Amino acid sequence: MKKYSLIILLSAFLFSSCMNEPVSQPNTYEGNFQALWKIIDTRYCYLDYKHINWDSIYTAYHQKLPTVTNGVKFFDLMGGMLSELKDGHVNLYSDFDVSRYWKWFLDYPSNFSSDLIYTTRYLGQNYRIAAGLNYGIINNGRIGYIYCGSFSDPFSDGNIANILNSFSSCHALIIDVRDNGGGSLEYSKQLASYFFKRDTVTGYIRHKTGDGHSDFSNPIEIITTAHKTIQWQRPVAILTNRMSFSATNDFVNRMTQAPNAIIVGDKTGGGGGLPLSSELPNGWLVRFSSSPMYNAAMQNTEFGINPDISVALSPTDQANGIDTIIERAIVALK
Repeated sequence: MKKYSLIILLSAFLFSSCMNEPVSQPNTYEGNFQALWKIIDTRYCYLDYKHINWDSIYTAYHQKLPTVTNGVKFFDLMGGMLSELKDGHVNLYSDFDVSRYWKWFLDYPSNFSSDLIYTTRYLGQNYRIAAGLNYGIINNGRIGYIYCGSFSDPFSDGNIANILNSFSSCHALIIDVRDNGGGSLEYSKQLASYFFKRDTVTGYIRHKTGDGHSDFSNPIEIITTAHKTIQWQRPVAILTNRMSFSATNDFVNRMTQAPNAIIVGDKTGGGGGLPLSSELPNGWLVRFSSSPMYNAAMQNTEFGINPDISVALSPTDQANGIDTIIERAIVALK
């Protein structure tokens, strides 16, 4: 884990360590229910922002507890309660299942087809791969194109230097992060650093300081550091859809402040809360959003980031082998 991630996690730990620990509960259905509810009540960061009445949710789910007859049904009850948070960063982990909330992207058009980007119109079959980044030149040699499908894979300055050098004859660049569900905040920061001329405040983060739903620290600056030697200073378009989530949401938020960048496509999926985990008495783990993150104007990024140019993938274009979002980015970059 690198310096940036350590700084954020350490600051989150320092703030949380000043808070009161929840009362220990017995390893019973009742005890685990109370423990989970209390963790969210005191540690989850979006209850007030999302206007969630967590007390009412307690009542609704607690009255179902006497009907639980086995561990699977108890897991489903607990997972159902967590789904009321409508947060893709909230999960309950047992040894037989993981609860998850997926409507943040399932309720929207996908606006992406991997079949399209690997046709001869775009990357084709002879694209190059460097550290999980698929890249090539499109639009008759005019535009470089990178598909970044995850921020879980590390890449080096050497990887990026070689990729950008291969685009030396191109007047612009497209970075496609559609269907990138996230990964490491360190890698999202690193990729953004190649597109800034100077160190820039691109957002803020706050940490819980008490058990109250709105007990937060003062905003702490998130700075995107400009890379000292590798800088792409030509136009760049970032392609987004609802599956651009978590660390990808962070990358897109940073790139909204890059001097030559535009965001094209659909609103990102959000996931602006820094997640932490806690253990229940029975050993199950709950992951939850603990620290809200904001853009440079101190607007919450939990629900996603709007593109500069909003465009959807046309079914007619798709049937004809055309990616509407890539084509709109090409026009914008001209």
